[in-house]
Amino acid sequence: MLAVAAAVSSVPAAVAAPDVPVYAFADDVRSAPAATGTTGAVRLEPGATYRSSLPDPGRSDGEADGDGAAQGQGQGQGQGDGPRAYYRLELDGSSNVYVSVTAVPRAGATLAVGDGISVSVQDADSTRCSSDSVTVGSSRSPQPLTAWGARELRPGKGLCQKSGTYYVVVERTGDDVSGADPWELELAPVSEAPLAKAAATGVPDGPGTWDSATPTPPVAEPEPVRGGAGFAEAAAVEQGVWSDEIVPGQTLFYKVPLDWGRQLSATVDLGSARKNAGYVVDALDLTLYNPVRADVQDASIGYGGSQKSAALPPVPPVRYANRYAPTDPTESLRFAGAYYLVVHLAGQVADRFGEGPYGLTLRVRVGGSSQAAPGYARQSVPRGFFDVGTPDPVPSAAGRTALGGAPGAGRPGDDQAMKAVAVGGIGTGSLLLTVLGVWTLAARRRAAAQMRVNAQNPTA
Repeated sequence: MLAVAAAVSSVPAAVAAPDVPVYAFADDVRSAPAATGTTGAVRLEPGATYRSSLPDPGRSDGEADGDGAAQGQGQGQGQGDGPRAYYRLELDGSSNVYVSVTAVPRAGATLAVGDGISVSVQDADSTRCSSDSVTVGSSRSPQPLTAWGARELRPGKGLCQKSGTYYVVVERTGDDVSGADPWELELAPVSEAPLAKAAATGVPDGPGTWDSATPTPPVAEPEPVRGGAGFAEAAAVEQGVWSDEIVPGQTLFYKVPLDWGRQLSATVDLGSARKNAGYVVDALDLTLYNPVRADVQDASIGYGGSQKSAALPPVPPVRYANRYAPTDPTESLRFAGAYYLVVHLAGQVADRFGEGPYGLTLRVRVGGSSQAAPGYARQSVPRGFFDVGTPDPVPSAAGRTALGGAPGAGRPGDDQAMKAVAVGGIGTGSLLLTVLGVWTLAARRRAAAQMRVNAQNPTA
C-alpha cells in the first residue's frame, strides 16, 4: 500500500522502466502555473481540471513555475523543506470544496520509501482546514500519487467556516528532495452544495448495522476491459469479472458507479509469470478512491512468480452521515458517484520475472440497496457530480453478472429505466396516433368538400 513501512529500508531503489504508458491527464485540462508563495497564486475554479508541476527544487524562492510570481506570505506551520506549490480558492460560506492532487513521478525514477506529497487547504491566516499526505511506500515504484484537501462546513466547527480566500498548498515530501526531478500535477477541485434541509450529524452506526463480512467475489467468465491511464480515462465497469493486462510500472484506472446505500467490494488477481526468480515485496497495489479521489481503502500483495490475489477489506455502504464518522474508511464513503479502483504493478517485477504483460482479473461486487439522495439545495460543481446518473457504456457480453446479484439480472434502476422507456414509448405512440388521426380526419373532410364541389359543377 502507499504508506511508509517502518521495517523497510528507506534507501532509494532504482526501478526498471519498461515501456510504461504515461499518465493520462484530462482532455480539457487547463494550465495552472505553480506559485512558490501565496502572492501570485493562480485561482482554481471548482469543476475544472488543472495541470501543473511542483517547482524545481533547485530554483530560488523568489521564482514561480512559469509566471515569475514572487514569494508570498502564508507558508503555513509545520511544513518541511521540500518544494511547494501554491494555488488560490475563492470560496462562499455555504459549500464544501474538495481538491484532489495527483502527482506523477517520472517513469524509472529512483525513489525512497518516504517520497511523496502532502496537500493542505489553508485560510488567509495560515490556519489549516485539512491536511493529507501519501508516499510511494515500500514498493518504491514510480506511480501516480493522490492526496486531497478540503474546506468543509461543519456545525459547531469554528475554523475555516467563512467565505473568503483560501490556498491549496502542495509539498514534495521525503528524506532528501533537494535534487529531485520535478513532478507533474493534476488538480481537480469540486464543490458540494449544502442540503436543503439540515441532516442529523450523529456518528453513523458501527459495522453491526451493515454487512461487514468479507463478500464472496463474483465468479463468471471474465469479460475483456482496458483500464485507463488516469482518473479522466478510467474504464467504466460494473459488478462482474473483468480481464485485463498490465506491465511492470503501469497503473490502471477503473470506475464503478455507486449510488446512495450501495456497498462496493473488489478483488484483483495477478496471473503467474513464466519463471520464478525470487520475490518482490509489495508487488501489486489495489486502491479504492471516492468521487473526489480521496483514498478509501487499499490492499497490497507480494509476488513470487505464481498467481496471487488481493482483496479490499470490507467497507460500509455509501451514506451522507458517514462524513461525521471519526475515521476512514467510513468517513470517505460520504457521497454517491463514480468510485475508482486503481491497480499498480511495481516496476521491480520486470527485473525478477520479465516485462510481461501479466494477466489481471478484476472482480467487482456491489451490495446493499439504493437509497434516496440526501436532498441538496442546488447542483454540485461540476453538475451532477454526486449523482450516479446514466452509467457510462461498459463492455457487453453474454454471461456477465449484473449488479442485481444473479447472472442476467439488470443493474439497479434498470426496471425504472425500462418503465421509463415503456412510458416514453406509449407516450410517443399515443402522440403519433393522435397526429395521424387528425391528419386522416382533415384528409377526409377535404375529400368530402371536393366531392360537393364536383357535384355542383359537373364537367362534360
